[in-house]
Amino acid sequence: MQSFRTEIENPLVQKDIVELANKIELFNNGKIDEEKFRSLRLARGVYGQRQEGVQMIRIKLPYGKVLSNQLRRIAEVSDEYSRSRLHITTRQDIQIHYVDLQRTPELWAELERDNVTLREACGNAVRNVTASETAGIDRNEPFDVSPYADAVFKFFLRNPICQEMGRKFKVSFSGTDEDTGLSYMHDLGFIAKIENGVKGFKVMLGGGLGSQPRHADLFYTFLASDKIIPLMEGVLRVFDRYGERKSRAKARLKFLIKDIGLEAFKILVEEEQNAIEFKTVTIDEANYSASIPVSVKAPVITIEDTETYNLWQATNVIPQKQNGYFAIGIKVLLGDFYTDKARLLADLVEQYAAGEIRLSLRQNILIPFVKAELLPFFYTELKKLGFTEAGYNKAVDITACPGTDTCNLGIASSTGIAEELERVIKAEYPQYLSNQDLVIKISGCMNACGQHNMANIGFQGMSIRTKDKLVAPALQVLLGGANLGDGNAYFADKVVKVPSRRGPEALRRILNDFEANANGLVFSEYYKQQGEKYFYQLLTDLSDVDNLTQEDFIDWGTEEAYVKAIGVGECAGVVIDLIATLFLESDEKIAEAQQSFNDKVYSGAIYEAYRSMVNSAKAILISENIKTNTQAGIVSQFDELFVASNKIDLGVSFSDLIYQIKVFPPTEAFASRYIQNATQFLEKVRTFREQAITTV
Repeated sequence: MQSFRTEIENPLVQKDIVELANKIELFNNGKIDEEKFRSLRLARGVYGQRQEGVQMIRIKLPYGKVLSNQLRRIAEVSDEYSRSRLHITTRQDIQIHYVDLQRTPELWAELERDNVTLREACGNAVRNVTASETAGIDRNEPFDVSPYADAVFKFFLRNPICQEMGRKFKVSFSGTDEDTGLSYMHDLGFIAKIENGVKGFKVMLGGGLGSQPRHADLFYTFLASDKIIPLMEGVLRVFDRYGERKSRAKARLKFLIKDIGLEAFKILVEEEQNAIEFKTVTIDEANYSASIPVSVKAPVITIEDTETYNLWQATNVIPQKQNGYFAIGIKVLLGDFYTDKARLLADLVEQYAAGEIRLSLRQNILIPFVKAELLPFFYTELKKLGFTEAGYNKAVDITACPGTDTCNLGIASSTGIAEELERVIKAEYPQYLSNQDLVIKISGCMNACGQHNMANIGFQGMSIRTKDKLVAPALQVLLGGANLGDGNAYFADKVVKVPSRRGPEALRRILNDFEANANGLVFSEYYKQQGEKYFYQLLTDLSDVDNLTQEDFIDWGTEEAYVKAIGVGECAGVVIDLIATLFLESDEKIAEAQQSFNDKVYSGAIYEAYRSMVNSAKAILISENIKTNTQAGIVSQFDELFVASNKIDLGVSFSDLIYQIKVFPPTEAFASRYIQNATQFLEKVRTFREQAITTV
C-alpha cells in the first residue's frame, strides 16, 4: 500500500486506491459481504468476467479523448497486468480483460500517473460522458462541445449526489444537429445550439436502450450552457431519491419518468434548486486544454497503389473546419487492437499530428489535426499497422459487444457473427464499403451494449429450443432503427428469431431485397415503407427449427457444442445489504460529511449526511423484514412504521428532518446542523436496533 501513497499526488485518488486495496483484503478475509464488495469495486471500474478468477477493467476516458502519453501508459498496464489487448467500447472507454483482482489497486495507481482513471467507469454512477468524436473539428458545429463534456465529467466525478444511485446514468454531447452523440438514447443528451448569440443546448431526457428501449423526451428546446451542470445536478438528486432500487430491471431513469410523467419530474427537479449551491456554472472554453497540432515538414512519399489509396481517402479521411487539416478514421475490427500498435500509433500522432486520438461510439479511432500534405505519409505508416482498411463508419463497419467472449450476460457470440457478416459484405456487397447510411450493430444479449436496437439492421444474441429440447444459439433480427438527427430517432422492430448460423443468409436476403426494391430510399425509409410484416415474410422460413443441422448447434467463433450459460450480471447490479454493514456505512458517510465540512465543501457534506440518514432508516426497515424500494419510499415507510407509532421519537417527522436538504441552501450553518441531525438519527436507530435484539 505504501507505493500508492508515495507515487500519487492527488489525495482523493490515493484514498480511492488505498480503499480498494483495503476492501479487497477484507473481502479475502471474509469480513465483507460479496454483494457489497461487488458494488464498491464496480464503482472503481473493476467488473467480473465470464471466466472465473479474473476481472475486466474499464478505463474511463471522457468523450473518447486519449493523449499519446496516456495511450502509452494504458499499453504498459495491459502488458504488465493482462494480455496486451485493448478493447474500445461503444461508450468511448477502453477495457482490459483477464486481470487478477489482487493487482487492480496497483494497476489503477499506474494509470493515474498519466491522469487516467477507473473511478465510476462501472456501477450505479454517472458513466463515461460521451461526445461526438469530431467535436472541435466538425465543419458544421456551432461550437466545440469538448469543454462542456469535460466540465460535466469533472464536476460529477466523486460527487456525493451520484455515488450510490439505483442504476447507472449516461450522458452525451452532440456537436451538431446530426446528433452523432445519440442524445435520444441517453439519460441526458445535449445537442449544441446558439440562440441570440448565446451558446447552449437542446436537452433530451430519459432515453435508454436495453430490453425496453425508450426515446428520450424533449426537456428543453434551449438551455444556456451555464445552466447544464445545475440542471444535471437536480436531475441526479431526483433520480437518486425517487428511482427504483429493488428491481434492477426497472431502475433506470426512463422508468421513473414513465411512471410519474415528464411534468411531475420537472417540478421535482425545480424543487431541488434551493439545495444546489451553484445556480450557474460558467464553463470557460478559453482554459480548456485543447490539443495543438505540431509543425513538421511532410516526408516525401510515393503512393504506388493509387486506387486503394483513393478509396481509403474517400472513406476514412474527414475534412476539418480548420483549414488545411484532416481527421483520419481507423476502422478497428470489433474494437480490438494490441499494445504494440497502440505504442506506435501514440508515437505517430505525437510527432506528426496533435498528440491525441479520439475513440468513437462505433469502437473506432479518429486521428485529428493531420496536415493535408501529410496524408500520404500517414497512409503508409498506418498501413504498416494494418490500420488502413477502408470503410470507417460505413456499412461494412459493424459494431459488436464482447458477448460470450468475456461477458457474464452473453447468450450468443456477437464477435463471431460480426466477423462473418463483415466478410459477407466485403466479398458479396463491395459497394457498401462507402455506404454510411446503413448501420449494422450486434449485441450478445438484451442489454444492448452493442446498441443493436438503434441500428438499421440489428442482431441480438439469444437461444432457441427445438421440440426435442435441444438448445442452439440464435439471433433476434431487428430492422428499421435510425438516427434522424436533432434528438429524433426510430428504434428497430423485432422481426424474427433465427438460428445464429443463418444470420449471414438473413443479411443477404435483407440486402438483396433492399438493392432490388428501395429505388433510392435509405434503409430506414424503405423499411417504414414496406413494414414489419413484409420483412417477417421475407425471413420467417429461416426461423424453422425442425431442420437444424449439427453445425447449427455450434456458435460462431467456436468449435464446441453450444451451451447456454448466463452468469450474474454486474452492470450496475443491485446491492444486497446487511444491517450491520449499513450501520457501518452510515458511520462512514458521517465521517465523509465531516471531512467535506472541514474542507468547506458544504453541499457535499450535506449530501453525505443525507445518505447516512437514508442508510440508517433502511437498516431498521430491513431489520423488521420490511422491503425497501426507493429512497423516498424509505422515508415515508420509516415515518409510518416507526415515527407515527411512537416507536422512535425524533421530535419531528422523519420526512421533515431529512427533507431539510430541499428547503435550505448549502450554507455552513445548515451543513453543521444537518450533520448533527444525521449523527443523532443514527444513534437513535442504532439504540432501537440493539434494544430489539436484546428483547428477542
